[in-house]
Amino acid sequence: MRDLVECGQDSRMEPRVDDERDLAVVELWLSYPYLKEHPWVVQAVTGFLSAYFMEHPGFRVQRHFDDLESGAHVWLCEVPAAMKVPSLLRRLQADVPPFHSRQSTDASGRARYVLGCPERT
Repeated sequence: MRDLVECGQDSRMEPRVDDERDLAVVELWLSYPYLKEHPWVVQAVTGFLSAYFMEHPGFRVQRHFDDLESGAHVWLCEVPAAMKVPSLLRRLQADVPPFHSRQSTDASGRARYVLGCPERT
């Protein structure tokens, strides 16, 4: 029986990103004004992130919630530390109305990407 357990733990199997230092959690926010103009975008982003999960090992959505204070929708995404989130956002732009993205960092040091209405001149 022990041989079966050891066989199941073969390190040559598909690699997994389990080590916490290889992962980062980023926040993806959709601003209230953007959502007010395009309410269907919440479902589009949820579907996009589900498909992205299937394509990219190590990527996953930890949680999706509404921020009651701002009216924004927030996705907490676990990503490989080397992943470039701006490239994810460029791909997302093909599926949703134009948006402007702004990157910041919250108090805990977590990267936050806020997507909102493009600046109008």
